[in-house]
Amino acid sequence: MSLVFDLLSSINNPNQQGSVAQLEGVMGSLQKIAASQGMDANQMQSVVSALGSGLGPMLKQQQTLPGLDGLIGQIANAAGGTGLTNLIPPQMQQQLVQFVSQKTGLDAGMLQSMLPSLIPAVLGFLNMGASTPGNRGENPLLSAFLKGDQGGGNDLGTVMKFASRFLNPPT
Repeated sequence: MSLVFDLLSSINNPNQQGSVAQLEGVMGSLQKIAASQGMDANQMQSVVSALGSGLGPMLKQQQTLPGLDGLIGQIANAAGGTGLTNLIPPQMQQQLVQFVSQKTGLDAGMLQSMLPSLIPAVLGFLNMGASTPGNRGENPLLSAFLKGDQGGGNDLGTVMKFASRFLNPPT
């Protein structure tokens, strides 16, 4: 749950980019992707969870890249493109697709077609911890995600579930 709390904290921290509007945008993107593939919220949550599990080690390898925060921000705010290839080379993307397919049981071809939209949406969660323009500092969301959590507190599927509850509280 630590990543969920970091995400919600970014919304309340004026030095971080997180906002309710940004969270709504990320969740809206994930809902559109799910709808385009005929998936329900639980299936998308499984995909996001598996994607986060596979993406974490790949981002850790890229952690030494100068400007990793900025690159994640560019990808999160765009529809993939060349920035995605700079962060995750095509061979690693294929490995990621196979990993998610094995974890979820979903067709690898379908996942491959979703990847250019799915990764920017998922990185949108992590980008919410980035510093606002004019402020400097590390991105606590990205740092927590890269450090990992043995208790499952950094599961992006769980982040998605709680973000949905935050945005749509039961009445």
